[in-house]
Amino acid sequence: VFGKDITLILILNNLSFDHKTVKVDMSASTILYTRRAVAEILKATTSVDLRSKQAKHIRIKIPYSYYGKYLTTDKRIQVTALCEVMHMHGVKLLVEKTIILEDTNIIIKIPRRVVVNKAVTLEISYANPLPEPVNRCVLLVTLMNQQVKIHLARLAPRERSKIHFEFTPRRTGPLQLQVDFSCDKFSHVKGFVTIAVAPA
Repeated sequence: VFGKDITLILILNNLSFDHKTVKVDMSASTILYTRRAVAEILKATTSVDLRSKQAKHIRIKIPYSYYGKYLTTDKRIQVTALCEVMHMHGVKLLVEKTIILEDTNIIIKIPRRVVVNKAVTLEISYANPLPEPVNRCVLLVTLMNQQVKIHLARLAPRERSKIHFEFTPRRTGPLQLQVDFSCDKFSHVKGFVTIAVAPA
């Protein structure tokens, strides 16, 4: 989840009967959806001794403080481990993992029955998933081809808040409501819901 520390485990398995020493070069970068690197956020080298048929686990931790300010709106991190078996010329193995961080979810509560030409109140709740406060919070609500921009108060670390939003549907049938939440530390966290508008 975006805002939390990331913990990964690299598992090395020696499938042979021979003792092996493996040098592991690990790195992590924030990337775009095109896989183009944006910024390197972690680099580490370690050496692992593996006896015959032995497996070892290497824990990798990427704190939010490492990746937070380098993440793009794609919220992707690429982790690579280049494993080189020592004293065996040219024996290398590359392990890659792409992590897509989950957004804080926007929760939209709608009444059980929504009727045409009758005012309805929705509850929109939003959260700051980060271990630090966020400022300049804005909700952009799109409904019936209209956009409403709502400026919100700052949110404390891990705080969840909510607003009530009133509107009057002008036609029956399905109605799409989209909410876009942005602030100074992240942007474009989206939530949407389809509202079924009943005849009067």
